[in-house]
Amino acid sequence: MAGSNKSEIRKEQILKAAERVFAQKGFHDATISDVSREARVSDATIYEYFSSKEELLFSIPGETSRRHRLETEAILNFIPRASDKIRCIIKRYFWFYDTHPDHAAVSMLILKHNRKFIEVPAYQEVKNMSRLILKVIEDGMSQGEFRKNLDPYLVRAAVLGTIEHLVIRKILLGKPDRLEPLAEPLAELILQGISAPKGDGPLSLRLVWDPGLEQTHEKTTPSFQPPKGKD
Repeated sequence: MAGSNKSEIRKEQILKAAERVFAQKGFHDATISDVSREARVSDATIYEYFSSKEELLFSIPGETSRRHRLETEAILNFIPRASDKIRCIIKRYFWFYDTHPDHAAVSMLILKHNRKFIEVPAYQEVKNMSRLILKVIEDGMSQGEFRKNLDPYLVRAAVLGTIEHLVIRKILLGKPDRLEPLAEPLAELILQGISAPKGDGPLSLRLVWDPGLEQTHEKTTPSFQPPKGKD
């Protein structure tokens, strides 16, 4: 058991080193020797865990993405409204990329442009997070919080596409310094476009019977009296 834990720690150490090296040098210019020096292991040790530099690259986002998704899901369980869940998801994404700059660079500048990435197991974690966003949008539509005529896939694309654009801009230009302050303005912009207009929800009618009103009506309503001299 202790050996298994040690092996997992070593594997995580290599992945973190590879993430830093690929983010700084780019995938094509970086070598396994660069990664081994950063991880303070031998080249042979890296090949014990990964058969190639490409497999090493494709393994980077798996565990990090899984933790990000699980933590986000745990938070969303305590948030009842879909609109607030959208706010939380956007804020979590920006916080994540602010605090994981090397991961952001590898994900946005290298993996996004590699068609083979969609064939590896790590990509499933990326898809799972994407499905989580889709579910929040669909729940908001079914509950009447979001407009019924929305295309949930288009809304998800708008959310993720804007996030990716801002993250790439920060990586390449260094602007803005922090992404997290943009979370609320972006959430408001998205929600203004998808929220159901007020009054579009189901109509509810509440009837209240007040005996006092009936007694008042009896006292104030005059009884009919036929004209005198007529039957």
